Amino acid sequence: MAKIISSDCGFVCKKMENLSPVMIKMPISSNIGSNLTVRSSSDGFFGQRLTLKSQEIRVSTLAAAAVSDTKMSIGIGKSLRWWEKGVQPNMKEITGAEDLVESLLNAGDKLVVVDFFSPGCGGCKALHPKLCQLAEMNPDVQFLQVNYEEHKSMCYSLHVHVLPFFRFYRGAEGRVCSFSCTNATIKKFKDALAKHKPDRCSLGPPKGLEEKELVALGANPDLSFVYNPKPEHLQTEVTPPPLPPVPAVAPSNSSSEPSLPLPNPHKSTLELKGDNKDKTLVSSGR
Repeated sequence: MAKIISSDCGFVCKKMENLSPVMIKMPISSNIGSNLTVRSSSDGFFGQRLTLKSQEIRVSTLAAAAVSDTKMSIGIGKSLRWWEKGVQPNMKEITGAEDLVESLLNAGDKLVVVDFFSPGCGGCKALHPKLCQLAEMNPDVQFLQVNYEEHKSMCYSLHVHVLPFFRFYRGAEGRVCSFSCTNATIKKFKDALAKHKPDRCSLGPPKGLEEKELVALGANPDLSFVYNPKPEHLQTEVTPPPLPPVPAVAPSNSSSEPSLPLPNPHKSTLELKGDNKDKTLVSSGR
């Protein structure tokens, strides 16, 4: 233990008993020199200089800076893009043509809303928060998001040329409506949602995309989507049975075969009455 005595010359440290070891705490970025003097009688190096390894301090400083930079870069990379904010469990971003086709076929009788958007579309960005609210209010409706910038070729095959653009699909009915609306005309979207949302049972499997759309996607060389067109159901026409052949009539030869007499035409009722009247008159005249 050390006792500090004040005097005119300053502070004088008087050795009392065994001095306890001294602990020195320094920040990593400290500019203190590498040579320090530590006084301790119990350690046996009273008055000697202690040399610190400045290189180890520099290494630890650089390592701490690298860790902080890495954390900063990770934090920046995790920042959500505007179309990823507020996404509900019933909202899904489409990864390709095959994903779109399978998502529509696996939806069953559920109403499916396909949202075509672009990251640089101001109307799409302004409408996104309201779509998230509508998705939260209608958990039984499936929302599929298609990024136009990442799937331009697919959107071209589906004839999507205006943004934001929406298509509604429902069970065996397939596509029930399609339109474009903005934040100012959101009522159009709400009306379509209220019209096609009510529960109803389809009479067949989900239809999904139209046949011509599937053929266009399969024929697009930029896509890895393969589709085999369904054979067309040709209507077989019922042909009537053939008529029996008409026998050919040989030309008549008057010299060899006598001609048969033609049948007498039947007289009408008036003619018969007239003949009877004439007969009556003749008999009376006799």
